Amino acid sequence: MVLYDILLDILKLTVAGVGVVLVAFYLFKPYMDKTQRLQVLELKKAADNQTLPLRLQAYERIVLFVERINPANLLVRLNGSAYSAADLLRLAVQEVNDEYQHNITQQVYVSSRAWAVVRRLKDDTIGLLNGTLRSLPENATGLEFSRALLTHLSQLENNPYEIAAGMIHKDLEELF
Repeated sequence: MVLYDILLDILKLTVAGVGVVLVAFYLFKPYMDKTQRLQVLELKKAADNQTLPLRLQAYERIVLFVERINPANLLVRLNGSAYSAADLLRLAVQEVNDEYQHNITQQVYVSSRAWAVVRRLKDDTIGLLNGTLRSLPENATGLEFSRALLTHLSQLENNPYEIAAGMIHKDLEELF
């Protein structure tokens, strides 16, 4: 009987202790959750303060990339009048690829949509350069290549480089 009373007392104390712990847990849980959410928000705000300048710089660099691979700007930089069309094509494709490789790390800081625009524009530019060369005779000069390329660009209803820059700007506006 004494053992039964002792076990009953232990059981009462255990149930009461567990009850107190559960009540305390449910009383403090909302406070702990709120504190945790505030800490996460503070960490996110601190991270945003550190990454925002990097993200802005990345968008700036990909807009510059778009401008630099625009054939109108690319051909001026390469000054292709002294080259054959095939040589100028090789130089232009190399320049586009070099620019892309130089800016490839920017994809870490820009949205996947913005980076897809950059990648597609690079591929389309190389395709445009190759297509223009195929439309010329084999012995065409760099000047003829440049003229044909710029003529083709001027005949496009929408300038792909302006569209790409606009899409990147729109993507950047979503940051703010």
